[in-house]
This record gives sequence, structure tokens and C-alpha cells, in this order.
Amino acid sequence: MEAEPRRATAADAEAIAALDARVNASPWSAAAVRETLQRAAGFVVHPHGAGLVGFVLFAVAADDCEVFDIAVEPACRRAGHARRLLEAALREAAAAGATRCFLEVRESNTPARAFYGAAGFAATGRRRNYYRTATGREDALLMCRDITGENRSCRS
Repeated sequence: MEAEPRRATAADAEAIAALDARVNASPWSAAAVRETLQRAAGFVVHPHGAGLVGFVLFAVAADDCEVFDIAVEPACRRAGHARRLLEAALREAAAAGATRCFLEVRESNTPARAFYGAAGFAATGRRRNYYRTATGREDALLMCRDITGENRSCRS
């Protein structure tokens, strides 16, 4: 049976930050995760009582959702965890009144861009020099998806 995402709590902050540090060039601290969970939302996956294999952090403001961060343990990738996490976030955002969801992704992160594209997100813009890299800075691609099922435009 596949593990279903559950709501993240402040008690998950250390595990979320540790996983993020393993997979993200600009990881969140446990304190930042705890602060985010006080004002936003998240889901985690712990299959069969095992350790944390994935998380998503997101917020809903008015009719918009923003995904801040999503990560899956490298050894657990390609098992549908990221898809289930993203779907859980989008369902909750839609239930809270959001009509579209936004996110940023590193331009060089081809696997993430393909994942988001397959999930219905489309590139809508660019933030120049948004991410730090070992050799300087990198652009972020802005992506958006309608979450109403009505194919509404992500353009304002």
C-alpha cells in the first residue's frame, strides 16, 4: 500500500530541514520550517512508519497558492511521493479557495521542470539571478497551474 501524505507539524521541522539539506543547494533551516508551518501548510510522507521520505511546504493567500519547497529523498524518488505530496497540497489549496498555484524552479533543474510540466504547470516568467549557486547566481523560472479544473489563465 502506498503511503499517503499527512499534515506536517512543527515536530517535523528537524526532519524536513535535514532532508532539504541533503537535496537542496539552498536548504531551509529547521527554524525557518517551523516559522513557515505557523503561517502556512505542509505535508510529509512517512511510508510504513519509516523516516521522512518527502515533504511539501506551501501557502494560500486569497485565491493563490504558492509552493515554497518540495523534496523527496533521492533513494525514494520515482515512486510517486512527489506527485502525491503536490496533489495533497493542491487539493487543500483548492478547498481553501485558491484558483491557481505558483512556484519557482531553478532553470537548471531539468527533472523538476519536467515533473511540474507533467503536473500541468506552465512557465509564465523568470526571476533573474534568483538562486545562489556555487559559482554565482541562477535564474528561477516562474510556473503556474490552474487548480479549479476550469483551465483558467495564470496570467494576471
